[in-house]
Amino acid sequence: MKIISGFLATILIVSLAPFSYASDPSPLQDFCVAVNDSAASVFVNGKFCKNPDMVVADDFFLSGLNKPGNTSNAVGSWVTPVNVNQLPGLNTLGISAVRIDYAQYGLNPPHTHPRATEILVVLEGTLYVGFVTSNPANPAMKNKLFTKYLNPGDVFVFPEGLIHFQFNVGKTNAVAFAGLSSQNPGVITIANAVFGSDPPINPAVLTKAFQVEKNVIDYLQAQFWTNIG
Repeated sequence: MKIISGFLATILIVSLAPFSYASDPSPLQDFCVAVNDSAASVFVNGKFCKNPDMVVADDFFLSGLNKPGNTSNAVGSWVTPVNVNQLPGLNTLGISAVRIDYAQYGLNPPHTHPRATEILVVLEGTLYVGFVTSNPANPAMKNKLFTKYLNPGDVFVFPEGLIHFQFNVGKTNAVAFAGLSSQNPGVITIANAVFGSDPPINPAVLTKAFQVEKNVIDYLQAQFWTNIG
């Protein structure tokens, strides 16, 4: 009887296995509106695929990451991306990279990558980095902050989709490189998205959300919110 029960359990597990893997792939675009049109264009991960017979080595090559980015902006940092838009050979490979330059006290502001985990390596300078967890199941608890001071050669990981930042606390410029687990990780800079959207979010929404007076929201929405790469 035990043998028969074990055999039936094995058959059940094997029969259900395909369903355990049945799910949509992670999206590589912000949205994809369905269209009922047989003539509509079809994309693979947001890109058309080049004829393999026409592929050359340069499709997998990019130079220039040795050059520092221009940090002359409000936050004092610049991100130089290497994703599928700069390096076509990355399409379908699920990886990308960035170089991040920081002026003295430069900040890569709180942001998220909706489609990627990030691993950061510091080459020069000292960075204060951190990320915040998603909302806890217990509403009485607060989101937890994890932070660390990084020096050259140090590595830190930011989990997928979580808000994170890097701040140059040293007295010199800083440089870091990061790898991301998507060919097109996307980036949402929190302040830019909330206060610099076009059209603007209704101030009534933001005054309620941030529990501040409308003049504070008006001031923030009037600022020039710049993306850094």
